[in-house]
Amino acid sequence: MAKTVVITGGTDGIGTALARALAERGDHVVALGRNRERGARLVRGGGGLVTFHEVDLSLMSNTRAVAAEIAQAHPVIDGTVFCARYFRTNRMVTAEGLEHNFALFYRSRAVLGEALLGPLEKSERAVVINVAGPGHDTPVDWDDLQSARGYDGVRAMFQAGRLNDFLGVEFAERHPGIAYVLFHPGTTATGFAGEYDAATAAFIEQQKARAKPATTVVPPLLDLLDQPPSKALSAFHLDTELDVHSGLFRRADAKRLAAALGPTSSR
Repeated sequence: MAKTVVITGGTDGIGTALARALAERGDHVVALGRNRERGARLVRGGGGLVTFHEVDLSLMSNTRAVAAEIAQAHPVIDGTVFCARYFRTNRMVTAEGLEHNFALFYRSRAVLGEALLGPLEKSERAVVINVAGPGHDTPVDWDDLQSARGYDGVRAMFQAGRLNDFLGVEFAERHPGIAYVLFHPGTTATGFAGEYDAATAAFIEQQKARAKPATTVVPPLLDLLDQPPSKALSAFHLDTELDVHSGLFRRADAKRLAAALGPTSSR
């Protein structure tokens, strides 16, 4: 039976490769992204199975609005795959007062997961795949979750990745009927979307030259969509499963984050 899968960051890298693979085998794809031209190209090549929403997910008002549109159009959703991310060398605050990386990479994923809960719960076995970077031991600065002091783009992104680990722990505890998967793709040739200083841009070019194609990440993602883990929470580095009972996924830290930010519905 054909699946319905929502993909953020659907117009670039892993998101695009996965969207194409799903459409090619007959699944329905709802792709979210900011690049209208790439979105239109994805729709044209999708054989009528791809829908595109142009949206800036760094704004929570936009995130909630597009989630409502998707939920209305698709009463049953079998999977969501969160890929959207954007690097910034210099700190930027959104119109809603959030640090951009924190908003896009972490908070939009928290909001979307909750906003699409209804359609996900109607699936026979739904899965949320959060493409972030589980297994990284970046310390969390609990007094500066939005990187206001001594901003460093790389550390801000790594810290947001750690917040996604705690998001997975919290989501799985509250919604055990939906499989939540934290997924580390490894170094992959995506568009490396972002605004870089000269030194970081040079490093990124080196990374691109060594990175594996985005298409190589598609098979493990398809496996997770087709056969979601039976556990409420799992974490993988490609095909290698990580221990979600280690200190990197502490329940106390997940609760601390939830308490610091308040209910997800209001975030």
